Amino acid sequence: MRVERMTNEKFKIFLTFDDLMDRGLSREELWSDLPRVHRIFSDMMYDAGIELGVELSGVLLVQVYLLQAQGMLVVVTKTEPADIEEDDDYIEMKVTLDESNEMMFSFAEFEHVIRAGIQLNQLDVNGGSVYFYNEDYYMLLEDEDIAHLDQDQVIALMSEFASATAATSHRLIEYGKQIMDKDACRTIYKYFS
Repeated sequence: MRVERMTNEKFKIFLTFDDLMDRGLSREELWSDLPRVHRIFSDMMYDAGIELGVELSGVLLVQVYLLQAQGMLVVVTKTEPADIEEDDDYIEMKVTLDESNEMMFSFAEFEHVIRAGIQLNQLDVNGGSVYFYNEDYYMLLEDEDIAHLDQDQVIALMSEFASATAATSHRLIEYGKQIMDKDACRTIYKYFS
């Protein structure tokens, strides 16, 4: 579990699927066993609060984004509603779940991007976008790019060349440098195979 403060009232938690499994939660249970998910989130909020030195009380708005290959990104915002009296032990969580329709992978070297792009192209994947941000390369695959493949197959192939990342496409578009747009695997195969 990785925790990062965004503002005084907001922080984010990134969990890999291994972190979720360590906490006894499978991907499918996120959508079905809400009381158990609520308990696990309460424990995570407590752990994150200790790590950041933040006292959590009142209402917490919890937005959960399930990232297909990477794990889960949890954004927590503290709010102070006017109608609740100060009670240090009171915590109410309003949880919203959302599933991402994209996969994001991080590469240490451009050579690994090339090798992954060639492998994907051989599986009839032509799309994808490539970005450079903070000394790493990133490949973004949309659902429609890999719809004809099993997601686990794509994740297994990409794990040979890349790592899971908490970076989002929004961050890369805003702060990164786009190297290839929409047809990265086709372009990589054309110029590097």
